[in-house]
Amino acid sequence: MLLQPTQRTKLDESDDRLFYDAPRFVTHVDESFIQQLTDLYRERLKPNTRIFDMMSSWVSHLPTEMEFEQVEGHGLNPEELARNPRFSHYFVQNLNQNQLFPLPDQSFDAVLNTVSVQYLQRPEAVFAEIYRVLKPKGIAIISFSNRMFYQKAIQAWRDGSEGDRIELVKSYFMAVPGFSAPEVVARPSTVPSFLQMLGVGGGDPFYAVIAQRSGDEL
Repeated sequence: MLLQPTQRTKLDESDDRLFYDAPRFVTHVDESFIQQLTDLYRERLKPNTRIFDMMSSWVSHLPTEMEFEQVEGHGLNPEELARNPRFSHYFVQNLNQNQLFPLPDQSFDAVLNTVSVQYLQRPEAVFAEIYRVLKPKGIAIISFSNRMFYQKAIQAWRDGSEGDRIELVKSYFMAVPGFSAPEVVARPSTVPSFLQMLGVGGGDPFYAVIAQRSGDEL
């Protein structure tokens, strides 16, 4: 499913670099979400492998006891990226202007994206790049909740239910030949949505969509 032009629009169409110009040394989800994400990484990632953490910030939520050969970082705020202790290297790039990663083919064992997929206006092209940089049988983990910078999320995300958003991310993987059928981890919140919107009670929902690059390259 390709997004229609109107579905790619944002309420704030100004350059994303301007919006992220000032560093935000905060976490954008609650502790329960972070723990579930770290546990998922502990289960699915392997030590001494190469990780690409895209659209990241000053924290990657990787298990502290796991060492990796390389963790490549990417984001829009250099101060945040410089603060991240897990990065071996990082680069700044607006993926809504340039979707091509400055990274070699088949160079990473895993690609991670945490609570940022909702901002991609050309997700099909970005997911094609995720596929390109993954090694055969490499894994991509896209995690998200119901929080967002509303004015910077694309219309398809803003207008969709949480179930719609899962299907949206699945469709991004399915638009790229060679990815496995997407796997979904869905743990909806038990806190009523109106209380979450008021910031009462915590309980962020946790969603992850996971796919693997095929391993049959000749």
